Amino acid sequence: MKLLDCAQYREEVSGLANSSLDWERLNGQTILITGATGMIASCLIDALMMRNRTAGMNCRILAVGRNEDKARARFGQWFDTPWFSFLNWDINRPMDRPVEHMDFILHAASNTHPVAYATDPIGTITANVIGLYNMLELASACRAKRVAFLSSVEIYGENRGDTDCFQEDYCGYIDCNTLRAGYPESKRTGEALCQAYIKQKNLDIVIPRLARIYGPTLLKSDTKALSQFLKNAVAGEDIILKSQGMQYYSYLHVYDAVTGIMTCLIDGVCGEAYNVSDPSCDIRLRDLATLIANAAGRKVVFQIPDAIESAGFSKATMARMNSAKLQSLGWKAALSLPEGINRTINILREAY
Repeated sequence: MKLLDCAQYREEVSGLANSSLDWERLNGQTILITGATGMIASCLIDALMMRNRTAGMNCRILAVGRNEDKARARFGQWFDTPWFSFLNWDINRPMDRPVEHMDFILHAASNTHPVAYATDPIGTITANVIGLYNMLELASACRAKRVAFLSSVEIYGENRGDTDCFQEDYCGYIDCNTLRAGYPESKRTGEALCQAYIKQKNLDIVIPRLARIYGPTLLKSDTKALSQFLKNAVAGEDIILKSQGMQYYSYLHVYDAVTGIMTCLIDGVCGEAYNVSDPSCDIRLRDLATLIANAAGRKVVFQIPDAIESAGFSKATMARMNSAKLQSLGWKAALSLPEGINRTINILREAY
């Protein structure tokens, strides 16, 4: 079953599309979204398209990806609507066609899980730097109203032991001379590139910094620990923990990530970064594994990771985020961690 054919998922997306965001600001606008079939961008597209269908919003989506067959499988029912177009484009190459006007550009394309970091380190860096550069050049050429660059909690690096939660001005340690540094360092460089375009080309850019995101739009190829736990649960298997589980991280359901990103896009201040997280969803990895095991009626078992997995693991042990800045714009998370986990497992069981 395709995810959009899943009744529980459609119900959840309808609720997201009818959330209290100022959707009217997007009426009649055109939005280009890279990484269209990824966990976050695909949910965002579903919400925008559902808003178009059910609430009469007239927002055109230009979904960017490298595989049209994959996009058709994911967004099949949207392809036949007047609000959706797919652009087959490798963002690491400049636009090779006439520039179409875009009101908003959301750059969500990125490798986002350990095996991808380890096996495609070049692609991990280029999407966050060269791909972003091409998006910013496009934004400048078509005079876009605003760009959102989706950044990550990983830009903070390792907690130096001087704070409980990262605020947006915090900068921790990253050993840049490692394979694993490609992801956080390229996100840092991407943020710096955004500031350069704000100054030199007068672009309007906001930067949502995302916690570790989970939800029913996770990809089957996703090797993040939480995604693996959820896939174990859906398959009726024990939850496999590949470390001692002492990592203390911020997590967020993809629906809340979408409303956070849209709040930044609509109400954020140019040049500012915003932590997209909810303190009630901060948890140690071992406790998260136990939470999911209990929800699935299974147990937690320990397994030694292989070399490729280990190479892609984050070195941060405590990475919690302070989201007061985003909340000052009126944003608030809707799903607790237990509720989000249960909903995700139920939807994935229905869909797969």
